[in-house]
Amino acid sequence: MDNFSVLPEGCISQILSMTSPRDACRSSAISSGFDAAANSDPVWEKFLPSDYRQIISRSVSPVVFSTKKQLYFSLFDSPLLLDGGKLSFALDRESGKKCYTLPAREVAIAWKEDSRYWKWISLPESRFPEVAQLLFVCWLDIWGRINTAMLSTNITYAAYLIFKIADRCGLEYPVKSSVRFVKELEDGYQDDMSFTVYLTLETVRYLPREQNGRLPQMRRDGRMEIELGEFYDDKGDEGEVEMRLREVRVGKSRLIVEGIEVRPKDTA
Repeated sequence: MDNFSVLPEGCISQILSMTSPRDACRSSAISSGFDAAANSDPVWEKFLPSDYRQIISRSVSPVVFSTKKQLYFSLFDSPLLLDGGKLSFALDRESGKKCYTLPAREVAIAWKEDSRYWKWISLPESRFPEVAQLLFVCWLDIWGRINTAMLSTNITYAAYLIFKIADRCGLEYPVKSSVRFVKELEDGYQDDMSFTVYLTLETVRYLPREQNGRLPQMRRDGRMEIELGEFYDDKGDEGEVEMRLREVRVGKSRLIVEGIEVRPKDTA
């Protein structure tokens, strides 16, 4: 430890920039020299996406920060609305990888512009101006697309439907979901809606012991989410990914769709 303490701050910063945000924060307790390096802009610049300046320039509201560390933490505590509210951007708390959320307005939903089936409402807790509230449909089909060039590379991403739901809404039944590269679908791949998921925890009461399926989880922000599937972003050149959820057999109502979030797999 004494050998490290005699290193110039710039050298310590270079070492810490090759670790992780968690490691940098922990190292600040080692010594005053480490504390200065661990909080320096060169370290946290490395943890931010290489195109972070271009991303924050698209923010609906001004992004104010005094240090790169402050910017990093603000980007997972307070997601940015981009492109006039058509997209939400955040950083993953642990890894600093990019996370995006497509709002309901930018997600394809069957019949969403027909006021007999859906209506648009505002929720004070939502980051988006509007969310989609289901009145009644039998054909529930929700899908969105995102280009892998927008995402961090060499990481497994998962897509999640973000929603709220009421009891006795007709969604106790299994629903199908899939996540596919669009080029696979265009090449004639038959999308079999490969995952069985459920949108309400009430489902547990009715499930046969032998039937498996993903159950929704409660988020820290009070909403529910269900994983639709995952994909690996290798070099960011795989093109678009389609994320889909569908159920067409029974009548359904009282579902509120906020959007579809894409974030690194296995993070809270």
